[in-house]
Amino acid sequence: QVQLVESGGGLVQSGGSLRLSCAASGSIFSINDMDWYRQAPGKQRELVATISMSGPTNYVDAVKGRFSISRDNTKNTLYLQMNSLKPEDTAVYYCSATVRVDDTYIWTRYWGQGTQVTVSS
Repeated sequence: QVQLVESGGGLVQSGGSLRLSCAASGSIFSINDMDWYRQAPGKQRELVATISMSGPTNYVDAVKGRFSISRDNTKNTLYLQMNSLKPEDTAVYYCSATVRVDDTYIWTRYWGQGTQVTVSS
């Protein structure tokens, strides 16, 4: 079994910064893409940023230039540096990872439990 545990959320004023972390543990053979999603009240979950195993990244337009996704493959940990935060960034942030648990080519997506980010105006 694989567990993803997020940390780093909290309450911050508009213009502030937060750094989210997501640690993956368990029976991990290999991790492919890792992603950050968010879900605001009354809205659908949306993909915020993604990073491949080798490093290329992608961002939703709303966060480009403000958020930075990174990963430490030696620690199976994903990060999201969030700068210049806005009230519309308020949401529960979830990490996701596509994981192989053995040497067969079967990939499974796992999710963390989410961490609340609240940006006050």
